[in-house]
Amino acid sequence: MKYLIVGLGNIGPEYADTRHNIGFMILDELAKREGAKFSNMRLAYYTEVSYKGRMLCLIKPTTYMNLSGKALNHWMKDLKIPVENVLVLVDDLALPLGTLRLKPQGSAAGHNGLKHIEETLGNNKYARLRFGISDNYPKGRQVDYVLSGFDDDEQPELPALIDRSIDMIKSFATIGTELTMTKFNK
Repeated sequence: MKYLIVGLGNIGPEYADTRHNIGFMILDELAKREGAKFSNMRLAYYTEVSYKGRMLCLIKPTTYMNLSGKALNHWMKDLKIPVENVLVLVDDLALPLGTLRLKPQGSAAGHNGLKHIEETLGNNKYARLRFGISDNYPKGRQVDYVLSGFDDDEQPELPALIDRSIDMIKSFATIGTELTMTKFNK
């Protein structure tokens, strides 16, 4: 069984470790733990890790956030992975930091990466792991906020949240969306 795990983010050193790149950060940690290395391939950095007889195909789109659907669609078709085996990792302003939510589908909620995926697939019926980054920014400063790094008081929480995200990815691939939601969503 193959699963496509899509970490959303933007390429380039100026975006590394920003709130908007939490999807990249989670996949980087997962790959590091498994001794896997990303290769720059068509529309994405790509690597594979094996977990309990499943192949987790990890991609970090190189299309920039607003064109994420292009990479997701290419790799879904190339690897012949059905949409029910796709999981998108995304930052979420509507959730406080420390909240992780797996959803079987849902709205893009203003997130440009999810909007493009929805446009490309023609629907919103794909699983996503929403990583809360909270909305602690002044009115009109949303872009600056998501493209900035985590605050000093938030940094200590990140390793445990990334660990939990990795556990949720592995759970999604082994027991599915519904049971993972029951086990992890609070």
